Amino acid sequence: MLAGARKAFQSGAARSSQVMGELQATRDPARKSWIDSANDPHCDFPIQNLPFGVFSNAANQAPRVGVAIGDLVADLSVLHTAGLLRLPANAPQDVFARGALNGFIALGRETWRSVRVQLSSLLARETATLRDDAALRARAFVRQADATLHLPVEIPGYTDFYSSKEHATNVGSMFRDPKNALLPNWSEMPIGYNGRASSVVVSGTSVRRPSGQLKLPDQERPVLGACRKLDIELETGFIIGRGNALGEPIACEAAEDHIFGMVLLNDWSARDIQQWEYVPLGPFNAKTFATSISPWVVTLDALEPFRVAQPQQEPQPLEYLRHEGNHAFDIALEVLLRPEGAAQASTIARTNFRHMYWSMAQQLAHHTVAGCNTRVGDLMGSGTISGPTPDSFGSLLELTWNAKNPLALNGGETRVFIEDGDELTLAGWCQGDGYRVGFGTCVGKILPAHKA
Repeated sequence: MLAGARKAFQSGAARSSQVMGELQATRDPARKSWIDSANDPHCDFPIQNLPFGVFSNAANQAPRVGVAIGDLVADLSVLHTAGLLRLPANAPQDVFARGALNGFIALGRETWRSVRVQLSSLLARETATLRDDAALRARAFVRQADATLHLPVEIPGYTDFYSSKEHATNVGSMFRDPKNALLPNWSEMPIGYNGRASSVVVSGTSVRRPSGQLKLPDQERPVLGACRKLDIELETGFIIGRGNALGEPIACEAAEDHIFGMVLLNDWSARDIQQWEYVPLGPFNAKTFATSISPWVVTLDALEPFRVAQPQQEPQPLEYLRHEGNHAFDIALEVLLRPEGAAQASTIARTNFRHMYWSMAQQLAHHTVAGCNTRVGDLMGSGTISGPTPDSFGSLLELTWNAKNPLALNGGETRVFIEDGDELTLAGWCQGDGYRVGFGTCVGKILPAHKA
């Protein structure tokens, strides 16, 4: 009996080692695809990436699951039906034909990884199965330019954190005492608030300028009006891949096992509405009108080669917020602003996710420490990502120091905050050896405030 148990254990260990080897091969910088556009060193979607999303097209308007590869979208429902993608026998066999990733995500990390390994092999230059089947290729691929990209997940809940020390210091310096910019609790725990899941929209969705109560300096009482200080917040977000039961916290060391992947996130902010409403209970209408996310979810398995150490934390966090190893990621980020009618966008900020003081694992561990349950598809925003230099600040509030230092744009225009017709684009990528793992873009254009 003991010999049988030992043999089973050894067999399981061998299988685990094999899976990890197959997974590592999907990240091989030398691996190329037979899809030529995926081999462009500036392409966001090489074979090393394989991000998941939901798309439709004119020929098939039903939203379904796809993976970005080069300038194409691979239709996973077609590949599965053709027998080229295997799912566990007990899995719903229609998960790739659904209009959200939640069903696929709920199958668990072993399945995510299995599908990644299968896709990487299928799309590799040396694999002829799909490469040489012209009829199947015609059904299985759609040009990204011809695809409509949808919100990738149904989002049960949304939480936004405040985890950049540079951003928190800048805001504290602006509105409080520069010598005591950080409140005492900021360095002890990841600060966050529960946002509005219903107003999370996919990239490309226009955003209407919000209205709300404004407290003008020369008036005793507030007035109702359109936001005059509309801003962006350059963020990333992570998608929960495995929830936890009510009352059962997620350990910091295990937290990344609960994360499916990451997106770009623009936490649109009405600064003047926020300034009046946030005391005593924090952001409300200043944040609820829209949050934009990118359509492709980049998995942690694709980001693994780009792990780096996070900034040193002082004081050392309490034990439940401690984890060993590297838990930051070297993700280059930038913000572009294009006024309506302008021929060219202006890059107004460049920064990096590696500057974030609190890691995603620490955010999730703190979020659940009191017993809060999370669900598949929950979205967690990083908070504004600002770096140490003025051109690396992740909001116009910081870039213009609350309108004191206008930004010069290409073409001669200036900005202190966002104007109607402005289009804001967030972009992000990890730079590898001859390839990049990118997120695509997160785009939103501002429409005038609603007229009552």
